[in-house]
Amino acid sequence: MAGSLLLPGRQTQAQAAKPAEIKVGIATYLSGPASVFGVPGRQAAEMLFDEINEAGGIGGVRVRPIFVDEGPGVDHFVGEYRRLVQSEGVHLLFAAISSADCLACTPLADELKRPTLLWDCGTQRIFEDNRFEYSFRTQANATPEILSALLYLLRAKPDFRSIAVVNQDYAWGRDSWEIFRTGMQALKPGVRIAAELFPRFGATDYSTEITRLLALRPDVVLSTTWGGDLDAFIRQSSDRRLFERSTFVLPLAESSLERVGKALPAGHIIGARGDHWFLHPNPRDQALLARFTDNFRKRFNAYPIYPCHHMAQAVFAMKAGYEKAMAAKNGGWPTDAELAGAFRGLEFPSLTSSVRIREDGQGLENQIIGTSHHTDKYPFPVMTDMVVFPAEMVTTPVGQKSTDWLKTLKPDIVQGLPQPVAYRP
Repeated sequence: MAGSLLLPGRQTQAQAAKPAEIKVGIATYLSGPASVFGVPGRQAAEMLFDEINEAGGIGGVRVRPIFVDEGPGVDHFVGEYRRLVQSEGVHLLFAAISSADCLACTPLADELKRPTLLWDCGTQRIFEDNRFEYSFRTQANATPEILSALLYLLRAKPDFRSIAVVNQDYAWGRDSWEIFRTGMQALKPGVRIAAELFPRFGATDYSTEITRLLALRPDVVLSTTWGGDLDAFIRQSSDRRLFERSTFVLPLAESSLERVGKALPAGHIIGARGDHWFLHPNPRDQALLARFTDNFRKRFNAYPIYPCHHMAQAVFAMKAGYEKAMAAKNGGWPTDAELAGAFRGLEFPSLTSSVRIREDGQGLENQIIGTSHHTDKYPFPVMTDMVVFPAEMVTTPVGQKSTDWLKTLKPDIVQGLPQPVAYRP
C-alpha cells in the first residue's frame, strides 16, 4: 500500500494517491458473553463490504475489513489499534462497542491522525469533555438513548413511585444510570430509589440482585445491561417471576429478544439504541430495510439486531464520507485529514431514516422505544406502541454537558411526545 511505511500522520502526496484497496480496521467483541452482540456486528460488516465490492467499491477501490477482538480488554484493544495503523496501514477504523475502548481510542486517533468512526459505544463523555479532529460518532450516545426510555416510561406509567437499577459495573452502566436519574429528578422529583445494584461486567448469576428486588418490590426496574449479561438477567428474572412484580425498562433489549424468546413477557418497555427495528413502523425506505433484513437472515439465519444497524450506519457513513471528500477534490483521492474533514457535518442514510454528524463529531440519530408484545408470527417478543423520538428533541445541545442540560428539562416535555404506533402484523 502506498504510504504504509510512512510515520503515522505524515501527510504527503503518496498518502493521497489512490490505494489498491481501502483497509478498514473494525473493533468488535468476538469472544466472551458480549460476542452475542459483537459477532452480528461483524456479520453485518462482512455482508455490506461484499455488497460494496460487488458494486465496484468506493471510487473504484475495493474495501477490506480487518477485524480485531475487544474481548481481552482495553489494554489489548489499544495495542491492536496501534498495530492496525502502524503495521496494517489501515485507512480508517471503526471502534468500538465498549465505552472504555472508545474513551481510549479517541485521543489515539488524533495522535496517529487516522479517521475513526465510533460505531457503537454509548458514553456521552467523549465529545462533551473534549474535542477531537479525527473521531466521529455515527450513531447517538447514551443521553438520547436513555432519555427516550425515561420519557416513554413517564407517559406509559406516570404514577410509578419507586425504582431500582441493575446495571453493569463499568462506564456505560454508571453513566447511563446517572443520565436516567438526573432526568427523572427533573421531570418527576420524589421518586424513591429502592436500590442501586451494579454487578460486574460479564456476570452470569443474578440471584443476589433478583432476591433483593423480589423483597423490595419496586414499581420499576431499570437495566441498561446488554449482551449475554442481559440475556442471563432476563431469563433468571423470568424464572423467579420478577416480571410479574415490577415494570422493567430495558433500553437495550432489542438485541436480546430473539435469544431470550418468551422469557421476556409482554408489557415491558424496550428500546433499540437508535431508530432501528426490522419491523420499524415508518422507515424512510421500506425496500432498503426489507432487503437488508432478508439478506442478513438468508446469510446468517437470524434477524439483524441493533449492532447490525449501527455497523450499517458506519459503513454508509464511510462511503458517504469518501464520496464527499473526493467530490471536494474533483475526483482526487483524499488525504487522512481531508477524509476526516468530510465527516464533520456529514448527513448519510441509515436503514430506517438518516443520521447527521454535528460539528462536535456527535451523530444525531432518532430513537425508537416500545412495549414488549407477543404474537404468533414470531417466537420472540416484538415491539408495539412504538414511539420514534426525534434526535433533536432528546440530544444534548452542542457545548453543553448532559447532566447540566437534563436538569433544565420541564415536565411538559412529555405532553409533546409523538403518538405511539401499534405493531402491525
